[in-house]
Amino acid sequence: MGITTSQVDYKLYLVTDREVLGTRDLINSIEEAIKGGTTIVQLREKNCSSLEFYKLAIQVKEVTTKYNIPLVINDRLDIALAIEADGLHIGQEDLPITVARKLVGKNMFIGVSATTLEEALIAQEQGADYVGIGSMYPTSTKLDAKYVTIDELKQIREAISIPIVGIGGISEENVAELMSTKIDGVAIVSAILGKENIKTATENIMNSINK
Repeated sequence: MGITTSQVDYKLYLVTDREVLGTRDLINSIEEAIKGGTTIVQLREKNCSSLEFYKLAIQVKEVTTKYNIPLVINDRLDIALAIEADGLHIGQEDLPITVARKLVGKNMFIGVSATTLEEALIAQEQGADYVGIGSMYPTSTKLDAKYVTIDELKQIREAISIPIVGIGGISEENVAELMSTKIDGVAIVSAILGKENIKTATENIMNSINK
């Protein structure tokens, strides 16, 4: 049995992107982010073979297990099952959550990306354990992102009871504005992995969250 959703702290949700890292090592970078306060890690790999993704996921899981941090696999249900990940994150274009749930059972929590109140309500109704809402701000890691306003985020927060994670262009400068809407956490890529000192960048964001 993996980490159950009731045990998950969504506060600082790291989403990986090797392009943002450049030549730096992904595994070391994830470890530095965890040392800085990251509470959950999502492995997102859009441009690699299944075998490469699997091998990478095994390595990442060693680090997250060492620190007792939940590991979420983005999109790839097969990889999540193969490495016995703690969680799976799916988008609106992926397998329906009802199908994913049948395949992973109760041993894995499932998150769903949503950009509207309707999508968030459906995700909750169909059994999502949390939703990722965004893009909240312009982001270089997803150029085709649809934007969600702070008011829309507040409406979603009022309408659903499952945890909400804001995503998209979130930085040390705007994280306080998002957390004021009473969401459960923020998902971050560039504002951590794009910084020279990953541990310090993570600590700075966590300080802003805790304010």
